[in-house]
Amino acid sequence: LPSVLCLGDCQLQTPCRIQKCTTDFVSLTSHLNSALEGFDLEFCKALRAYSACTYRNSKVCRGNLVYHSAVLGISDLMSQRNCSKDGPTSSTNPEVTHDPCNYSGPTEAREHQGGEKAHPTTYLFCGLFGDPHLRTFKDHFQTCKVEGAWPLIDNNYLSVQVTNVPVVPGSSATATNKITIIFKTYQDCTDQKVYQAVTDDLPAAFVDGTTSGGDGNTKSLRIVEKVSGKYVEMHAKYIGTTVYIRQLGHYLTLAIRMPQELVMAYEESQDLQLCVNGCPSTERIDDSGHLPLPVMGQLLPQGGAAHPWSVYTLETATTKCHEKILVKDIYFYSCVFDLLTTGDANFTAAAYSALQDVEALHPRKEHWHIFPSDGGGGVGKGSKFFVGLGLVCLILVVFL
Repeated sequence: LPSVLCLGDCQLQTPCRIQKCTTDFVSLTSHLNSALEGFDLEFCKALRAYSACTYRNSKVCRGNLVYHSAVLGISDLMSQRNCSKDGPTSSTNPEVTHDPCNYSGPTEAREHQGGEKAHPTTYLFCGLFGDPHLRTFKDHFQTCKVEGAWPLIDNNYLSVQVTNVPVVPGSSATATNKITIIFKTYQDCTDQKVYQAVTDDLPAAFVDGTTSGGDGNTKSLRIVEKVSGKYVEMHAKYIGTTVYIRQLGHYLTLAIRMPQELVMAYEESQDLQLCVNGCPSTERIDDSGHLPLPVMGQLLPQGGAAHPWSVYTLETATTKCHEKILVKDIYFYSCVFDLLTTGDANFTAAAYSALQDVEALHPRKEHWHIFPSDGGGGVGKGSKFFVGLGLVCLILVVFL
């Protein structure tokens, strides 16, 4: 699969908004009367707000003649009215009260601040862990092969690509050993930033060596190292997005929360996004959330490995996973599946951490647990899916 990420000029073209700056200035000053006391004070506050608005648009408006005329006009008016550059600005100006580098909800809600109550932001969650198991933005749960490089997310603001490699020779199971993330240029909030993690190299910085994007004071994009070489978080407040990346054993996991309106901001040609549309049917291992388990107690081929895999039966794998995950939801059964498929106990920690990430990032508590009997996408409290003799029909071989 050809790479879907560009590491060069992959940037969001933000339009010049100088006309909006000018309109706001006019609305702030049109009611002022120069003959009344306090005119200069209010006029200067409006001018400073106008100046701040033009500054925020300086990069995207560089070739715009209207923008340069406005900058010169502001300078002249400040001189004429003896306005200082530093000081209070008009608080009624939406361009001033709204920090463009601190995401505050859907665009249409911000543009109607006057009358209607703003709609709360809808956040979506996507996660990838283990063999690999995918939880999409629609809360559908799938287990896939997807060997090689695949796009998880590819919209106007963010691109995330994962690379999966076979875990066990002769098996269709794969796991993630590389993650590449591109935060695309956005206004004055951040330049393009690229992050890349591979097995045994989970850096606490972007590829250019920096740990943040945007202005040094606001840090609208930053990386926080939680556990050295094992767990990092990325916080992009200008797009209201949080990313967690962990290394557990030899493989990586990813969890992300992002506003729905930004998730859906992509072109038709960008529809191959696992977090949005799930895995292609040809890459699916599960059957509507039901995981086919390897034959109980069967030794997996060692393929010349230096250390033989641990032997797990259905019973011992169930016991091992139940030590970490008490609720028998899809994360529990993913853990059982991974142990039987690989014999690698690190996948138990991966499933447990994935569930922790859901609890930390998923906005709706009632949707944290997904049960296989819900078809992989539904949610239920108390629905059960017991592993036992009655599962013989589901105990299938995953080897191709």
